Amino acid sequence: MATVLVFIDNPGESLHKADRELLTLAATLGEPAVALSGGLSPLVTQELGAHGAVTVYQPADLDVEGYLVASKAAFLAAAAEESGAEAVLLGNSFEGKEVAARAGVRLGSGVITDAVAVDAGYVVTKSVLAGSYTVTVRVTTGRPIITVKPNSIEAAEPGNAGSPPVLQVRVAAPGKAARITGRSGKTSSGRPELDEARVIVAGGRGVNGDFGPIEELADVLGGAVGASRAATDAGWIEHSAQVGQTGKTVSPQLYISVGISGAIQQKSGMQTAKVIVAVNQDADSPVFEIADFGVVGDLFAVLPQATAEIRKRRG
Repeated sequence: MATVLVFIDNPGESLHKADRELLTLAATLGEPAVALSGGLSPLVTQELGAHGAVTVYQPADLDVEGYLVASKAAFLAAAAEESGAEAVLLGNSFEGKEVAARAGVRLGSGVITDAVAVDAGYVVTKSVLAGSYTVTVRVTTGRPIITVKPNSIEAAEPGNAGSPPVLQVRVAAPGKAARITGRSGKTSSGRPELDEARVIVAGGRGVNGDFGPIEELADVLGGAVGASRAATDAGWIEHSAQVGQTGKTVSPQLYISVGISGAIQQKSGMQTAKVIVAVNQDADSPVFEIADFGVVGDLFAVLPQATAEIRKRRG
């Protein structure tokens, strides 16, 4: 059976939801193996085995975490060759795409990003031209390297397999790669990561600087908070919350757009959501063209009512 290599970047004490999704996808295409940068805890080793990984590869002599993406790409390329992988899967983050591109250059392989499905023969489904078209594509040079959007596949339940063997891969240190000289922790909001969340509540120009109702609804739904470029450019929320063509591309189960016009730049980052709900005072707003459900009204009246009703029904 063909080996499908999954790149997992510094999982910490347990696998992320997106990691489990990638392992599930790999198992549908072949035999999953893992190229893992960062520490490997006993719990993660068990989780990898439970989700089908038959082998785990780690860098032998290179401090991958001491560099930016160049060292991760070098390690991934070496692991792909060592494992004889027929294809490589990564997450669809900004860094994941850069690692994929650099590894593709090293391996002489084609790269496909923003995948929402990968079928037999590594035929990939993705959106192009700011989401105007859905296409199927396939790499024709080298082993396919594919970055997959979170929430594109339901992670399988863990099995009872034992811990996979861990093999060391020798990787030469990149010659002129940028080193990391310091790190500072980011305060946790307690909400899921934007690109992994099953529910996202996003605010735009219409919130007029007040993300309070957005955050309250997101919290009661166990979701993440997103924003349009207009909101981040105005300084109302950090740029890491931006969804759209120049921000993050997300594919949650539920996307609630609040006070966002729905211009093409925003739509391209969220229109693959399974269900889209729009709240806007302008009945002619473009967002209603792609919304499954729409509410024409004042967000400061609509959202508190929705939040209160959800709390009431949950007891």
